[in-house]
This record gives sequence, C-alpha cells and structure tokens, in this order.
Amino acid sequence: MLRFIAKRFLETIPVLFVIATLTFFMVRLAPGGPFTAEKTIPPEIQKRIEAFYGLNKPLFQQYLDYMGNLLKGDLGPSFKYATWSVNELIWSAFPVSLELGCYGLALALLFGLTAGIIAALRPNTLSDHLPMSLAMIGICVPTFVLGPLLILVFGLALGWFNASGWDSARDRVLPAITLGAYYAAYIARLGRGGMLEILNQDFIRTAQAKGARSGRIIFKHALRGGLLPVVSFLGPATAGIITGSFVVETIFQVPGLGRFFVTAAFNRDYTMVLGTVLFYAVLIIVLNLVVDIVQVWLNPRLRFD
Repeated sequence: MLRFIAKRFLETIPVLFVIATLTFFMVRLAPGGPFTAEKTIPPEIQKRIEAFYGLNKPLFQQYLDYMGNLLKGDLGPSFKYATWSVNELIWSAFPVSLELGCYGLALALLFGLTAGIIAALRPNTLSDHLPMSLAMIGICVPTFVLGPLLILVFGLALGWFNASGWDSARDRVLPAITLGAYYAAYIARLGRGGMLEILNQDFIRTAQAKGARSGRIIFKHALRGGLLPVVSFLGPATAGIITGSFVVETIFQVPGLGRFFVTAAFNRDYTMVLGTVLFYAVLIIVLNLVVDIVQVWLNPRLRFD
C-alpha cells in the first residue's frame, strides 16, 4: 500500500504542473485585468500597484516567479483582498465549504443508498419504480434550478428554513439538500444496479438455502459487493460535491471558498483563481486515492499494483 500511495503522489507532480501552467496563462488571456474595474486612478499610481504585484514584468517572468513561490507553498497575495494572502483566504473559507460538502454527502448517501437498496429488494414493483423515478428527476434538475425552487417553497412560502446565510442550523438545510440531491439520485441508481447483480449470485442463493435471515444476507453478504459501484463513484462525487458548492454558495450566500472563487473570477484576481484551482486539484487527487484504497479493501480480488 505504501508503495502504491507513493507512486500515486509522484504521478500527481506533473499533473499539478500542467494544471498550474494552463491555469496561469488562461486567466491572463481573459479580457480585462485585476484593476480595470476600479475607479479611474492616476497612471503613476496604477504603475505602482502593478509594480507591487509584479504585473509590470514580462508574462513569462511572472510565470517563473509564481512557480518559484508555489514550490515554497506560497500562493501569493490576493488582488481583491489587499491585506490577505491566498493561503489565508483558502484556510479561512474552506472549512465552511467542507462542512457544507459533508452535509450534502451525508444526505446523498442516506437517501441514495436507502432508495437503491429498497428498489433492488423489490424489483419491478412500486417500491422500485417510485424511487428510481425520483432519482431520474434528481439527475435532470440542475442545482441552479433546484436551489431557487427550494428557497421559494420552503424559505419564502412556508418559512421553515432560512433562504440565505450560515449562522444557524436552519441556514444549512436547503443548501445541503440542493447540493446532495443530484448525487443522491446517482447513488440510488448505482446502488440498485450493484445490489441486483449481487443478489443474483450463487453465494446469495446458497445463504438463502441454508436459512440465513434476510437482514444477515443483505447487510453481511450483499452490501459489500453491491456497494462497489457506489464506492467507485464516491471519489468524483465527493470532489464534485465540494467543488460544486460554488453555485450553491452563491445562491444561498454561504461564506465558503466557492464564493471567493466566483468573486475572483469576476475581478480577475489571478492568484486567488490559481490558488483555488490548485487546492481543489490536490483535494480531488487525495479523494480518488482514498477511494482506490477502499475499493481494494472491499474487493479482495483487486490488488494495489
């Protein structure tokens, strides 16, 4: 396992290098600059600001300087928030995005696995068709549509939950549902397919013939193999839930990292965009590595090599 983990981390070095390079030049090819939206300022002050941030240097020299600082773990200062560095902004805002992502993932697993298992135990019945129909609706409705609908119904009309903010438990319900609904639908369909395949295996029939209880068959024998498709999906799903909070945080005014990224994109805050992209790239790589390890643990036929 240690050799496998070390190999995967070594493979990520060129990947992160390519991501950093492409992102660096792409954000600078976008029209406008980090200070073009500001009020008209004298040219000499404009030159001083650009010199302070190193924007007066040739583009390739800026790239070399940034990569040198990146090797030291320094993501640079933020152009939008002058007194903050990108490292400080990420570490202050990411816990909120992580908390929201955990809520969304928990809801997705709870409702998705429950619906998938129930549908697999009673195939081609109402218990199968109803949750799978809801899952299809969940797949088709994007978060930027579901979020405002939940605000309209449960926030404004019924007043059960708050429509924006991140101060109390009522603030967290609608963002978590919006974020987790889409992935709950996929987990439900994957869980149903995986459970149906396992329930038709010979070892399940053998356990039934020996008189094993249904609960023991499901939870001890069927779930371990039936959840393999779900576990394979959890790597990109978890990354998608955390990074997908960009839209949800904007809709519900959640003070997470997603809002900083959106603000940085609009204001051409180069260093903040770069830092956020690299941070999430590392996070996705780590999550996929964890999923690969869990897959080997669940399926003895797989090996780390």
